[in-house]
Amino acid sequence: MQSLFRRKSADVVQETSGAPETPDSSRPKGYTPPKAKETPKRPSAARQPGGNAKALTKEESRERKRTLRQEAAAEYRREGGPRDRGPERLLARNVVDSRYTAGTFFFGGALIVLIGSNGAMPDLVRTVATSLWGVLLLAVILDAILIARKIKRLVRERYPKTDQRMGSLYMYAIMRSITFRRMRVPKPAVKIGEKV
Repeated sequence: MQSLFRRKSADVVQETSGAPETPDSSRPKGYTPPKAKETPKRPSAARQPGGNAKALTKEESRERKRTLRQEAAAEYRREGGPRDRGPERLLARNVVDSRYTAGTFFFGGALIVLIGSNGAMPDLVRTVATSLWGVLLLAVILDAILIARKIKRLVRERYPKTDQRMGSLYMYAIMRSITFRRMRVPKPAVKIGEKV
């Protein structure tokens, strides 16, 4: 009984002894020449752009990446990211940077309040700490209102046709005002007391 899946060796010999194969018939459809040969879509290494460039060692590659990261970080500190672009944002930054803000004292005061409101402290210290918390919060809110009013007035004077949303601009300035001056990004471009 013959197997359904296996041919006899005699059948194979008869097929191979038939007509000789032409070179074109042996290649499958979509044949690609070996990689050693040059083709129009695959130029040789000498013709490739940068083919003669020296390969970087691991140490040189690591050093290059570190240099690029440092340059990108320096540029970010100097110019900021996409949210810091635009003349209105620059104006808002300059308004905040040209004055002392209550927000810069907020975190230091919050630390004092946290320590002073500890249960182990005397009642008088806890009362003072709680009062200080209220004063700090009120000062930050008033300062934010004053900053927002000044930004609104200056933007309307200098950029009457702006498409910048004012609420977004206020929040940008307020968040900058509660950040320590040395930690602000981009770095302040104006000195305290300088006219904007």
